[in-house]
Amino acid sequence: MIPTPRPRRWGLHAGLLALWFAASFGVVFFAHDLQFVVANWPVGFWFAAQGSVLIFIGIVVVFAWSANRREGPEPGFDAKSYARYKRTLDRRFAVYVMCLLLFLLALAVAERMGLSKVWVAGIFLSATLVLYAVIGVYGRTAEASEYYVAGRRIPAIYNGMATAADWMSAASFISMAGGLYLQGYSGTGAQAGGLAYVLGWTGGFCLVALLVAPYLRRMRLYTVPDYFAVRFGGRWPRMIAALAAVLCSFTYVVAQIYGVGLITSRLTGVHFEIGILLGLGGVLVCSFLGGMRAVTWTQVTQYVVIIMAFLIPVSWLAYKQVGNPFAPLVYGQQLQKIAAMEQQLRDSPLEQQVIDEYARRARAFEKKLQDVEGSLQFERQELRRQLRALGDMKADDERAVALRRELAAVPKDAPAARESWTRAAAENWSRAKPLGGMPNHATPFGGDPQGTAEQRDAFDTSRLNFLALMFCLMVGTVGLPHLLTRYYTTPTVAEARSSVAWSLVFIALLYLSAPALAVLVKYEVMAHLVGQPFDSLPAWVAQWARDPSLLTVSDVNGDHILQFAELKISPDLVMLATPEIGGLPYVVSVLVAAGGLAAALSTADGLLLTIGNALAHDVYFEGDGDKAQAMRRVMWSKFALLVVALIAAYAAAQRPAGILYLVSASFSLAGAAFVPVMVLGIFWKSTTRAGAVAGMLAGLGVTVYYMGINLPAVRALWGLAGEGLWWGIQPVSAGVFGVAAGLATAVLVSLVTRPAPAANA
Repeated sequence: MIPTPRPRRWGLHAGLLALWFAASFGVVFFAHDLQFVVANWPVGFWFAAQGSVLIFIGIVVVFAWSANRREGPEPGFDAKSYARYKRTLDRRFAVYVMCLLLFLLALAVAERMGLSKVWVAGIFLSATLVLYAVIGVYGRTAEASEYYVAGRRIPAIYNGMATAADWMSAASFISMAGGLYLQGYSGTGAQAGGLAYVLGWTGGFCLVALLVAPYLRRMRLYTVPDYFAVRFGGRWPRMIAALAAVLCSFTYVVAQIYGVGLITSRLTGVHFEIGILLGLGGVLVCSFLGGMRAVTWTQVTQYVVIIMAFLIPVSWLAYKQVGNPFAPLVYGQQLQKIAAMEQQLRDSPLEQQVIDEYARRARAFEKKLQDVEGSLQFERQELRRQLRALGDMKADDERAVALRRELAAVPKDAPAARESWTRAAAENWSRAKPLGGMPNHATPFGGDPQGTAEQRDAFDTSRLNFLALMFCLMVGTVGLPHLLTRYYTTPTVAEARSSVAWSLVFIALLYLSAPALAVLVKYEVMAHLVGQPFDSLPAWVAQWARDPSLLTVSDVNGDHILQFAELKISPDLVMLATPEIGGLPYVVSVLVAAGGLAAALSTADGLLLTIGNALAHDVYFEGDGDKAQAMRRVMWSKFALLVVALIAAYAAAQRPAGILYLVSASFSLAGAAFVPVMVLGIFWKSTTRAGAVAGMLAGLGVTVYYMGINLPAVRALWGLAGEGLWWGIQPVSAGVFGVAAGLATAVLVSLVTRPAPAANA
């Protein structure tokens, strides 16, 4: 039986939502007018990187405190036994943290005494995976309430930690600081980003707290599709919700497993594909055996590893550069230095030489594309002629080896050559710009609102893309099934509200530090790496350059000095390489890699569990049934989880796209598919079953169409010319159109159809 809620106080909701809107969209919209500096901080940058996040925390804390105080304790809830249970958990958690710190200290001492790096990495990786496996085995269960919602007895603070670990995926831990390094405040016109990720992934929790989490928890459900079945009745709302949950969660989990492979191969030295399989074993032990019960306590332990792995290197860099380890408080002064160095690099004749060379290479590739067959034949003949000129096709000298390598790399036929040269021309043009195509770090948006018509258009498009991406990330947060399911696990509705507040506090510890890390690493690169002779570069450059997808350095202008434009860093490298950039002991590098692995594993656990439950609980079986049927559902969930994990591992091994792009796309899908209908169903009694079905299909359909029609391969296949963008909005923010379409469709169809009896329940 669903408890009857007390009358809602809409004034509190309205006031807090207005504050949320002003602290996010209002601050961003006027960011260009907030560039004056106060205490070393550009005000607009400070609000986007920190100020708004602190306001979001205040919103969820005030809402939880006010609503919980108004409602009072739930009838039948045993507060005394619950308090004893929490004290037991507190003692165990304190022992775990102390043991982890002692373990790290012991490894650091062993490293100083001569323990090899291979052994340090192997011991740490093995210890963490064994810990996760032990929790998975200890928490194994076949009971439905334990498997799906951890028995609904997870205290708010520990559910907040588990949610934070579940939330801070490979995108947050590995890629976000790197994205901020490359994109600065707002990214570029072609790729919005930057601080939109910080604002979007924290501001969304205000909407979770105010609009969704307590109301879903009150209904005592197992999965998000359960809500659509209970609220609207019939088969189709649950079915569409389950398939949408599978789609957005699968897109998300592919990115996590890609991160698992990247980090595991980094820790162990094995191939990327083998790293995926090794990490996948750690995922399956927890989610397969124990479901939500094991996953929750695994994620609590993983959160400690994640936050220590992030805060230690960023604190060290801050102390090294400015003498203060509290990085979020002090990195503003480095922003001023970076701005000055950016201007010096833009004015540098050596940097201009590199830019001119990239432009020359781009024009050369474009010239080849004018006659692909002739250019391909000429290139082969020229390389063979040079080899013959050396006198011996089997010569072992360095020049002959290089020529044979170039000949082997020549495309095999005209279609392959056209694809390769088109990609190379685009790559060279992208780097034939000041700062290698990167924007000024603290400047909001591209273009100039006071400049030419072209510059004004660029500014408007850049700001619009930033707002669109931030909107999609916020609304997508409300719709992600694996996140909402976490709030089913608390013992009461009041604990669910408090849990959202704790979640955001724990998440903010990392999200406030990520912009600091990006700034500190950029300063380290600009001040201490650029301008160094190639033969004097630090060892970490050569080590990471073994994988060209992560780092490339090349002496483009031939002066044997590294210029900024000659260095290309992947966003997936910045965080992982930070300990080496800062000169920290190797054990910290291992901790960072283990933290990234924990972030990817924790999110993959939750996502795979969501997919398995959606397929088995919501698609294959329906209704509560008897105890035997509930156990069969659990077994089918485990089987579905295993199959989906293997399919996701195969997809991740193909390296389909960057981690940030895949994760952002899943937010657009989740927001468009779930949020309009879910929120309407909670707050508008006239929402009908037909309106819900039509709204979900319209939102998901528009989003998938917009993403698909703008894929280069699709446009090339269908012979579509130019861009297919609407108002210049990038495909990753397709959820803007999907949410609008879903909301409008659900409202219109509900107005012309009669509510089903379930809607009055």
